[in-house]
Amino acid sequence: MKIAKPLFLLISLAVTNVITAQNQERIPEVEKLLGKMTIEEKIGQLNLLTPGGGVATGSVVSKNVESKIKAGNVGGLFGVASPSKMKMAQDLAVKQTRLQIPLLFGSDIIHGYKTTFPIPLGLSASWDMDLIKRTAQIAAKEATADGINWNFSPMVDIARDPRWGRIAEGAGEDAYLGSEIAKAMVTGYQGEDLTDEETMLACVKHFALYGAVEAGRDYNSVDMSRVKMFNQYLPPYKAAIDAGAASVMTSFNDVDGVPATGNKWLLTDLLRDRWNFDGFVVSDYTSLNEMMAHGLGDLQAVSALALKAGLDMDMVGEGFLSTLKKSLDEGKVTEEEITNACRHVLEAKYKLGLFEDPYKYIDESRPEKDILTPENRAVARKAAQRSFVLLKNENNVLPLKKSSNIALIGPLADSRNNMLGTWAPTGEIKNAVTILEGFKNVAPNARIEYAKGSNILNDKELAKNINVFGPRIEISKELPDELLNEALAVAKKSEVIVAVVGEATEMSGEAASRTDISIPDTQKKLIKELVATGKPVVLVLMSGRPLTIPEEFDLPVSILQVWHPGVEAGNAVADVVFGDYNPSGKLTATWPRSIGQIPIYHSMKNTGRPAPDSEEFQKFKSNYLDEKNSPLLPFGYGLSYTTFEYSDLKISKEKIKVNEAVEVSVTLKNTGKFDGEEVVQLYLHDVVRSITPPNRQLKGFKKVFLKKGESKTITITLKPEDLKFYNSSLEFVAEPGTFEVFVGGDSNASLKKSFVLE
Repeated sequence: MKIAKPLFLLISLAVTNVITAQNQERIPEVEKLLGKMTIEEKIGQLNLLTPGGGVATGSVVSKNVESKIKAGNVGGLFGVASPSKMKMAQDLAVKQTRLQIPLLFGSDIIHGYKTTFPIPLGLSASWDMDLIKRTAQIAAKEATADGINWNFSPMVDIARDPRWGRIAEGAGEDAYLGSEIAKAMVTGYQGEDLTDEETMLACVKHFALYGAVEAGRDYNSVDMSRVKMFNQYLPPYKAAIDAGAASVMTSFNDVDGVPATGNKWLLTDLLRDRWNFDGFVVSDYTSLNEMMAHGLGDLQAVSALALKAGLDMDMVGEGFLSTLKKSLDEGKVTEEEITNACRHVLEAKYKLGLFEDPYKYIDESRPEKDILTPENRAVARKAAQRSFVLLKNENNVLPLKKSSNIALIGPLADSRNNMLGTWAPTGEIKNAVTILEGFKNVAPNARIEYAKGSNILNDKELAKNINVFGPRIEISKELPDELLNEALAVAKKSEVIVAVVGEATEMSGEAASRTDISIPDTQKKLIKELVATGKPVVLVLMSGRPLTIPEEFDLPVSILQVWHPGVEAGNAVADVVFGDYNPSGKLTATWPRSIGQIPIYHSMKNTGRPAPDSEEFQKFKSNYLDEKNSPLLPFGYGLSYTTFEYSDLKISKEKIKVNEAVEVSVTLKNTGKFDGEEVVQLYLHDVVRSITPPNRQLKGFKKVFLKKGESKTITITLKPEDLKFYNSSLEFVAEPGTFEVFVGGDSNASLKKSFVLE
């Protein structure tokens, strides 16, 4: 559907892909429109509202939205979906306002729209950039079919504290892998042309450092050096910006003592001046208003602070709407600052083609043909299969025969409410496939008997805190011992026990930090009792974070980590358990032995008193009295039903010059009985440099398929920038010296060679 172009657009609209960095030419159509706008109309474009009715991420819901749109006081909406609802809102903006400026429509589409994919932490475990990009493309196609043109994703926060619930929403602990995933998701959402109706604006979040909140407690403070920021936390944000991300969302935390939403160094000096970002910046949900609680003044003061810092759009709080005119009159902000923020918002709308056709995303025929199609569900199933990580395969119990007599037990085995995962507000639980259903679909000839066995947890008060978005934890009327006895009776009649255990979906995610990240006690008891039957036990483990499972790992059990797998959960789990797909996932966050080790990650540095490699306790060394230094499971870890052998590591040159690449090759052989995939990982150690180096840094990887018995030579190229780091002056440099290269199947890779940068 098209309408007549507004008066200000009767000039040529031929320039559709204008790049508008700060020091480049502006879009003429936008500049002409800005010249016609009153100050009130400019401020109105800086206001993002939600009318409610969807899943909110805060307690505030906007009021009188319709009247505010008519008054020209709204730049965009979120929390609204369906072409009919979008049309009603867009009609108000383009038919009942003076300048007919169209609205943006945003949404949190974190891991799929209606076709829900595995949680991002799980998806990252696939190490498959093409697949990750494909999931973003499908999410964009489905969301735009419902009228949404702006996605509050990807979340690229580096997270090294699994107590933080939002570790589920990102790519884990590593800056290199996180950067590759950030690029894949941005290009998946935005495509090559934002005027394509199946693409949408990406919004990189949360800028910045949100994954490093103190004590793993959500919304908490962050304090770190600039060197640590630039080397370990900022790279994925920059990678997303370099990939063309159209918008950025600020984080809730402070940076250098100033909340990110009002931090000029972050939003202007770094983002725009250093990184040349040319899109627009939006606050997180009421994060502008929350600067008052941080202690930076009243609403007028923090609104002025945020505008001057470089914030362009205020999400829900309406601080800009209610105070900027007064601040302008009092000389606390300038008209130029308001105009510049408005310009950034209007340029995004222009890039989407909304001025040419405000209704381009509103097509009643699209939802039925584009959303939750069989083809999309097939990709969701594939993505889930490839996200699973085989942590342990006791006596090679897995894969199971499809004719087996199976006791399927556990509180998550038939729990449709817990398949989609945290932060899936656009998904529908009714569409999810349970594990029980998946087993019956994939192995119809198996004898499968189900018993719940236990509740996810028995604490009613804790369950109430978790069940904010619906009944994720349902505490049965039966007593715990009754549930357990029923499960044991079923188990004793089986050949093998499959226990589906772990976290409910909302035990991780936003506002879901935990001080105890072990499996809940009632499930621990169930697992021990099942093992005591003497039957082979397979744990299908669901969670949104790394868990502390040293007790379970030491039991004679197999463990398949499946995260929260999405809409095709049950089918995908069954595919892997019964061997239709050989698991290939690798961990993207280190699993600690105990919570006292946190933070623990693969790229830690040596101290001046490093503990011995043997981990034998020595006084006055950097170790614990009561625990090993090493994790339970390292970054990059993941088993297969087959085995792989690495050999013949070679480096193309012993010495290289600055700005010269070097090739690293290794022979990989499938030495087992199954075809399978392996993620070949390359880690680098800069032996001597001007600031202390990490022991190992991921600098390359390839996912390789080999038939049983097959060998291949795998080559990974180290580019000049892979040798660089930010020094104490924040210069991105490579320093001469020796570099050690490690190649293998996880961050403990043992094959080692070195070369010299002259």
